[in-house]
Amino acid sequence: MTRAAQFAQTRRAARLSVAPMMDWTDRHCRYVHRLLSRNALLYTEMVTAPAVIHGDRERLLGFDPAEHPTALQLGGSDPAQLAEACRIAADYGYDEINLNVGCPSDRVQSGSFGAVLMERPGLVADCVAAMIAASPVEVTVKCRIGVDNQVPEEILPEFLSRVAAAGVNRFTIHARKAWLQGLSPKENREVPPLDYDLVFAMKETFPHLHLSINGGISSLEAAEGFLARGVDGVMIGRAAYHQPADILAEADRRIWGEDTGRRAEEVVRAMLSYIEAHLASGGRLHQITRHMLGLFHGRPGARHWRRILSEGAHEDGAGTALVLKALAEVEGASAAA
Repeated sequence: MTRAAQFAQTRRAARLSVAPMMDWTDRHCRYVHRLLSRNALLYTEMVTAPAVIHGDRERLLGFDPAEHPTALQLGGSDPAQLAEACRIAADYGYDEINLNVGCPSDRVQSGSFGAVLMERPGLVADCVAAMIAASPVEVTVKCRIGVDNQVPEEILPEFLSRVAAAGVNRFTIHARKAWLQGLSPKENREVPPLDYDLVFAMKETFPHLHLSINGGISSLEAAEGFLARGVDGVMIGRAAYHQPADILAEADRRIWGEDTGRRAEEVVRAMLSYIEAHLASGGRLHQITRHMLGLFHGRPGARHWRRILSEGAHEDGAGTALVLKALAEVEGASAAA
């Protein structure tokens, strides 16, 4: 596949993506999500560039080929380190590499990356230029609309302009400010007001850029509405994790016009061989099933499904029989409803 064709394929997938979420969007989570949607773009948890360079690369970067299209999100602010991380990641075959310019945690701030980089667009431009030179796949940026006392209407267009001039053509914008002092990371996902209109204005100002919108989007219907208003993509976070079938099972049909999605019951059965392989390699059941708890959100039997897996998956010897027991509860409740 040519570079241009690969870029076009990933941009098509970016019409709907699942956000990078620390401790949540690991390889097992992504495998579940991929069974629900063949098309949605899936993101890794953020991995720092120094961790990629010096850490356990297979643990940090390894993933199942079935997860494609998948994007790696990197954290960092040193151009040379980020470039080296991109060169290392190239061997793993990711479809995109994304730079985090949105995380507000204290740990990220102390490392001078994440949302604090909204204050240093020149440094971000240097970082992405180095990453682009080292990466065979598209380099993108996920950012906020601003931080602290910045005026988003003033700084966001400047940020996009400077970073785009360095070669980035695709951005995901979390339509909230981040408050670096006074709010926790959880509060920064909920407290600062959303300004979707500013993201739409940026699309009008920069029509040549591929812009995805993120923040507070909790349904497939909402995603369709945002796409209809002119943004190029929609990124959904917590809703896609806690109720994945609601977001992803119908996404292929409604977003891409393809009848390739799967029902939650089909996903559970398709996961059995994956679970068995994981257990055979020394893994534990709960490492996978914790990402499956929301599959039957809002459906009869969902509470029993969650209880059986939550209580039993940590036990020694827990395996696919427990998953089938939980599934039987759901199917029995559905038949009785």
